[in-house]
Amino acid sequence: MSLNACLEPVLYLFAGLFGVAGVALAALAAHGGGEANLAASASAMCLAHAPALLALALGNVRLRTAWLAGLLMIVGTLLFAGDLVTLRFTGSGLFPYAAPTGGWAMMLGWLAVAAGAVFRVRA
Repeated sequence: MSLNACLEPVLYLFAGLFGVAGVALAALAAHGGGEANLAASASAMCLAHAPALLALALGNVRLRTAWLAGLLMIVGTLLFAGDLVTLRFTGSGLFPYAAPTGGWAMMLGWLAVAAGAVFRVRA
């Protein structure tokens, strides 16, 4: 079984969880007071990557790098959004440079999608 096939349920799971989190964080940003910009930024990253993970799950047969892209996007979104949400509620982040590390991981995930154009699955 390929890495893509093994990771497919995980991609669906996190697509759904990031979608829910994105909507909840958008509501928090709109109605929760405090530092709304932190919740809004976390919401944007969750809502941007939820459909990307869904697309990777659906297209994993055609994109050889789907597993790598998906893992990087999941870890990156968890670090980036998690750091902002933790900062919003506790006043301190997860750990130093958690959000930038997550941002880099998300960008590398998108580069892994682009690399899929080079490392194509043979038809």
